[in-house]
Amino acid sequence: MTDAHLQPASRHPRHMERVITALFFVGLVCFGVFGAAYWQNWAAWTLGTSLGVGMFVVGAGLTAWGKYLMPRGPFVEERHELASAPQDLDRFTNAVVARGGIEVRRRKVLGGMLGAGLGVFGVVAAFPLIRSLGPLPGNTLQTTDWRAGTYLVDQQGRRIHRDDMGVGSVATVFPEGLENTDTGQAVDQTILIHAEASSWTPTGVPDYTPEGFVAYSKLCTHAGCPVGLYERALQLLVCPCHQSMFNIVDKGLPTFGPAPRPLPQLPIAFDAAGYLYAVAGYDQPVGPGFWERS
Repeated sequence: MTDAHLQPASRHPRHMERVITALFFVGLVCFGVFGAAYWQNWAAWTLGTSLGVGMFVVGAGLTAWGKYLMPRGPFVEERHELASAPQDLDRFTNAVVARGGIEVRRRKVLGGMLGAGLGVFGVVAAFPLIRSLGPLPGNTLQTTDWRAGTYLVDQQGRRIHRDDMGVGSVATVFPEGLENTDTGQAVDQTILIHAEASSWTPTGVPDYTPEGFVAYSKLCTHAGCPVGLYERALQLLVCPCHQSMFNIVDKGLPTFGPAPRPLPQLPIAFDAAGYLYAVAGYDQPVGPGFWERS
């Protein structure tokens, strides 16, 4: 093996080092842009372009490093016996070090840029695991955004007046200010029904059905489907997914289907101007049961 074989393939190794360093730097910047784009939810083309360009330039840099800066071949070792002499082993070890390790160690800038680029990419690659999980749920499974004094509004943010709904009509309502699903929770959806006032038998206990208006959570207690079908003649709310039925004049008790418990009722009342508001929030979690009940 001659010394010429241990020389880099490029005639201008310093120039090639600068080119490869620039490629690694561009890749590092692109990976950083990809991470910022993913974290801030930028346009999809930003994600694809930054990641694609970053991987391309880093791959080009690695290819150029191996082609132009590593020693040239072919590498041939003359050996007439199967067993190698000690001096042959020493020469082979030195040749391997000269071909690989020394070339990498000599170029600290290239190694540093490559390590930085791959390090940034490694951090960015963890973003889908961290960012896509979304915020911690906190107590959102236990509560909704309904509070005492919160007005009932439709999806356009209009408050519900007693004159807006005739007998037998239904509407999906939300807490005022949270009718937009980008700011409110899906669990806030409530179905408001205007039934005949005579449907409820006076018991002396507040039933929060002013003038026949009653509000229940719209999430089925079986699988969380939207309970949006109202059977006026039978005074039942029907879930279209698995046909669970809930009696609106009997505290939302299930009368048919797989639903295991009643729909939670939202206590409501009229203000002096005739607009509906919540007397309090739901007194239990809405939707399918996920906790131990006594």
